[in-house]
Amino acid sequence: MHLRQLEAFRLTVEKGSITKAAEAMGLSQPAVTKLVAALEAHLGFALFERCATGVVPTPEGVAYHGELERALLGLARLEEAAREIRGLKRGHVRIGTMPALAAAYTPDVICRIKADHPAMRVSLDVYTAQRVIDLTAAAAFDIGFAHLPERRSDVEVIASFSTDCVVAMPPDHPLAVTEAVSAHDLADVAMVALGQHTTMAPILDGAFAEADVARSIFAECQPSFAACALVARGAGVAIVDPLTPTIFAAESIVTRPFAPAVRFTFRMVRPVGVPHSHAARVAVDAALAAAEDNPLITCAKD
Repeated sequence: MHLRQLEAFRLTVEKGSITKAAEAMGLSQPAVTKLVAALEAHLGFALFERCATGVVPTPEGVAYHGELERALLGLARLEEAAREIRGLKRGHVRIGTMPALAAAYTPDVICRIKADHPAMRVSLDVYTAQRVIDLTAAAAFDIGFAHLPERRSDVEVIASFSTDCVVAMPPDHPLAVTEAVSAHDLADVAMVALGQHTTMAPILDGAFAEADVARSIFAECQPSFAACALVARGAGVAIVDPLTPTIFAAESIVTRPFAPAVRFTFRMVRPVGVPHSHAARVAVDAALAAAEDNPLITCAKD
């Protein structure tokens, strides 16, 4: 069975004669007759009966024509689906992020995606950094954003990002008049600390231990926007990434650099061995552009 045979059959049914079908195909009448005869031989039943005005399809021919039309409609749908996928009308990207990036950075990434591809679907899930890495490795996410202290063989690092931690405080806090805040400045100051299970907690513990300063911890919490919410209500000051405080009004929180600098780092990763979809590539480009346009973030594409 060949496509030309099917085309000859379909046009003969629609035109009502082999002569008109031949004209539509740009072939001779005998050529179309041979195509239809070859299809009948392959199928094992007659498709047409001759009549005074030309040919009419047999009951079997009518049934087969109906199936052919459904098949052609399916092919047309496949072509339309391909056009939609090329244009990202059916694109879907799954993004996983750790909490510190859920309120400030990843929303910028998603808005960039939607600005260029409004019909593209984006899913965002927020988990702990370790969980984001594990789920990305399992291909539950197309890309993930998380701390990754040590390289893993089951995820590919697309880019590394870093920024400096800041001290978040109410605008009327005494330390708000300083240009930078050190560990010594925070001695006996009520603080909201990040939970001990977070990646940043041991790093900050080390900074205070090196300065030989004991902290006065009012509360311990996770994630960073919960710490900032407490700061905004006057519970104390918090050392957090510089991105999260930007979602709070300036009347609620101000930030000052923490000195010496403590780096907040994260990586954009993808699962190993899984081909990047067009939608995923769009998301990666949007993430890199969002980082490059953010003055708080330093990006190093791997």
